[in-house]
Amino acid sequence: MKTAIIGGGIGGIITALYRVQRGEEVTIYEKQSKLGGRLGFVEQSGFKVDEGPTIVLLPQMIRDILEEVGVEPDVVDMQQVDPVYPLHFKDGTSFYKYSDKKKQIDEISRLFPGEEDAFLSYMSDMKDRYEKGKAAFLDRDFVKKNAFWSRSNLKTLMKLRAYQTVKQQTKKYFKHDKLQESFALQTLYIGGSPESTPAIYSLVPFSEHEHGIWYIKGGYAKLAEVLTDILIERGVTIHCDTEVEKIYFEGDTAVSLETGNGMVLFDRFILNGDFPVAEKLVNGDTPSRQYTPSAGCVLMYFGLNEPLDVQDVHQFYMGENLDEQMKEIFDKHKLPEDPSFYVFNPSIIDDSLAPKGKSVAYVLIPVPSASYVSEDAFQSFAERMYGELEKRVDARLKEKTEWMKIRTPYDSMREGLFDGGSFGLAPTLFQSGVFRPQVQPFKYNNVYAVGASVHPGGGVPIVMQGAKVLSSYLDRQGAEDKAGHM
Repeated sequence: MKTAIIGGGIGGIITALYRVQRGEEVTIYEKQSKLGGRLGFVEQSGFKVDEGPTIVLLPQMIRDILEEVGVEPDVVDMQQVDPVYPLHFKDGTSFYKYSDKKKQIDEISRLFPGEEDAFLSYMSDMKDRYEKGKAAFLDRDFVKKNAFWSRSNLKTLMKLRAYQTVKQQTKKYFKHDKLQESFALQTLYIGGSPESTPAIYSLVPFSEHEHGIWYIKGGYAKLAEVLTDILIERGVTIHCDTEVEKIYFEGDTAVSLETGNGMVLFDRFILNGDFPVAEKLVNGDTPSRQYTPSAGCVLMYFGLNEPLDVQDVHQFYMGENLDEQMKEIFDKHKLPEDPSFYVFNPSIIDDSLAPKGKSVAYVLIPVPSASYVSEDAFQSFAERMYGELEKRVDARLKEKTEWMKIRTPYDSMREGLFDGGSFGLAPTLFQSGVFRPQVQPFKYNNVYAVGASVHPGGGVPIVMQGAKVLSSYLDRQGAEDKAGHM
């Protein structure tokens, strides 16, 4: 079996490891200069900082999948970060989140007395929902739509309160606005608004407490580098700086692909680009349906001649009103007037990212995707935010800055992300579960898909889980084909 994987993001990498384990001849085509997709580094003058994801969630899911594909989980050094992070509010209050339950209760008592039992109820309910939700939705595909609408699945959906939004569900537990924000903003990790993201995604803030937040020594993108070496060791052919220009079909079967180096025959084709962009290889410029992109990000990367004046690896600086910011981004499609933002300070625990005595930092501000705002407006917004960072994060930021790089949704769009959204498709109700593109999304019998915009969704461990779901589906198909020929 000759398998082509078009796109070398983490979904393509893990799929390749599964398929080569099955004895298949696997070739990856990647248009960038290295594998990893969103798991990459910004590097300059001896500084190195993660370009995309920074918060490592669901560590056991990552470890289990690595073990399944025959990779020792300790190929990367994962260490837990606790406290998880503080949320800094504009009135000067800082609320810390912890994986340690006792510390979290004490912190809630300090700032929000009377809400301790609400937190315990939240964690108890969400633990049950996580276990049921993972089995019902994360561990399986819905290529056959009726699998989603089975009686047992509908029963699980009701138990998960999937008809609610994350914001509605959070308000059922917590009375204080700041606590509600603290347990709802995590929808931004996957590019959605708490007001429109289904309540099943409340499992993200739950997981921060239950499973912890972790850091990979050397940066999250180190995972892609290590796995690339393992792919090479296992005989996977990798073509970087190579864009697939066309797939050729005969009837309902794909037969070959074409790059600038010519045409190659394959038995199976797996798309790992952002789905609304990748599907153009199959459907041309006519999309299979209208999609809503996730939020975009303005990202600011820093090489600093001194450490940043913050005490934690991760921190959130909240605007005056998160609800208003979400309306501006997701409803009015405009740049937020008073944005909340995230600051990543990995040098506090990792001295391998910068020359001695120096450090790196990364700032992420959620914004609309590219269609709604001009590129110049994004640049001006980033310059305004530089001043805000000096006010709220480090008064000496400008004099500490050796270099700074800005990335806007237009940069993301040029690199192949749908409308410059940073997280794949928006996690709305009608782009989740059965409504999201599935692992076999086309009429063709040997064309498949994996990645953040494909079920089960975005975030590095969930995309890895998607590769597992795809591989299980391919194994099942292979077994059925064998049985049919007996």
